[in-house]
Amino acid sequence: MARTPKAVLPKPGENPGRIVDIDVSQEMSDSFLEYAYSVIYSRALPDARDGLKPVQRRILHQMSEMGLRPDRGHVKCARVVGDVMGKLHPHGDGAIYDAMVRMAQSFSMRLPLIDGHGNFGSLDAGPAAMRYTESRLAQAAMAMVDESDEDTVDFGSNYDGQLLEPQVLPAAFPNLLVNGATGIAVGMATNMAPHNLGEVIAATKHLIDNPNATLKALMKHVPAPDFPTGGEIVGLEGIADAYATGRGAFKVRATAVIEKVTARKMGIVITEFPYNIGPEKVVEKIADLVKAKKIQGISDIIDLSDGQQGTKVVVEIKNGFEPEDVLEKLYKLTPMEDAFSINAVALVNGKPQTLGLKELLQVFIDHRIDVVRRRSEFRKAKATARLNLVDGLLKAIIDIDKVIKIIRGSEDVAEAKAALIKSFKLSDEQATYILDMPLRRLTKMSKIELETEQSALSATIAALNKLLSSDATIRKQVSEELTQIAKNFATPRRTRLEGAKPKVEAAEKETLL
Repeated sequence: MARTPKAVLPKPGENPGRIVDIDVSQEMSDSFLEYAYSVIYSRALPDARDGLKPVQRRILHQMSEMGLRPDRGHVKCARVVGDVMGKLHPHGDGAIYDAMVRMAQSFSMRLPLIDGHGNFGSLDAGPAAMRYTESRLAQAAMAMVDESDEDTVDFGSNYDGQLLEPQVLPAAFPNLLVNGATGIAVGMATNMAPHNLGEVIAATKHLIDNPNATLKALMKHVPAPDFPTGGEIVGLEGIADAYATGRGAFKVRATAVIEKVTARKMGIVITEFPYNIGPEKVVEKIADLVKAKKIQGISDIIDLSDGQQGTKVVVEIKNGFEPEDVLEKLYKLTPMEDAFSINAVALVNGKPQTLGLKELLQVFIDHRIDVVRRRSEFRKAKATARLNLVDGLLKAIIDIDKVIKIIRGSEDVAEAKAALIKSFKLSDEQATYILDMPLRRLTKMSKIELETEQSALSATIAALNKLLSSDATIRKQVSEELTQIAKNFATPRRTRLEGAKPKVEAAEKETLL
């Protein structure tokens, strides 16, 4: 195998150094693998636990750190992008802003995570520049980032080692299934459809209660994807394959009705298009087909879509033509019927895997159980530490004058601490807390208030001990929290379902034409 020297030519007068022979093929292989690893794990694929790519996770975390919560005002997107790029994601402002925009678009995300203010684009047009738009976290995003400060997830160093960032978010709902994901890595890609939050949570709760549940049982709760733009799914065979193996394809049709559009003409009124298909693209395609005489019977196309009233495209039909026949032609020849391929690839324990519906739900359940356990242990430790201090204060407040006398009569802190420990039988931590407390707070403390807090802390610790006592109680807590999430954010299904039979009939009808 050929070997090529690799060297840097020295400048005049410098030490020429030494020449190192390397294997070019090995160097290329190592460099490519390093690049591929970076793309797969740090950019293109979502984590199966929180359903986020690194850039999305960093945006949500940094916005939370900036205090951009739903009850605060919007701030310029440029400011958010600058903070994210400077602290967590040094890969260019364009990639960060594109991810922000998508998380704010109601036609891209089934449950948007960012509340955008300004022009965030449409299916046919891009957004305004980041200096013009503003944003803050949506209410649903709080369910993703809340509790991250309670030791619920692991943190790691950022790109320069100066800050910490979460490796995954607590994620109180299965975001990967709800909002879907797309990404192209090296040698692999992912394309996951959005789903209805209420349906996904119902399936998750069913799997929590029945760990051996079959795919058929889960599909009673999640029959198919639910796109934010609505439409109709034709045929469920590909969906069943996708839920079983992680790979499958199905067709989505635009929603269209045939009605009178003028006093003398019938027309086709289109109110919903397949996912990621804009009205301008369809109108242009129909116009081209009419000019090429591949579709006959259309007299006019009127696009009435706008940001307030939504999608509405009217296709006027000439007298003497059957609107049903024209509609079938439109489904066949235009993007009014579009194929969607599911390729459910996500990171599980740092490795890319193709996952079916049950596997995706199980990964989330395992993650959420771990979050609830870690959160409960954190809260228990915090309550126990506070209870210890309250117990010390109750001992000291019985004779507050003696406490003050000891503090004033001591030459230094060490002597005062030793005297308090001996006189009131305090621990070192309790004595230190009393010494650190301002005198005005110590004298104003009420025994009744402290005893009330003591009782509340004891009850909290008992409840947390009960929760942590078994895996079953934790699973029940996870299920109850999912119920609350569904109550807060679930909405009716937008995408309607059709069986395989209408699809076959349409194909036969098209053959006759």
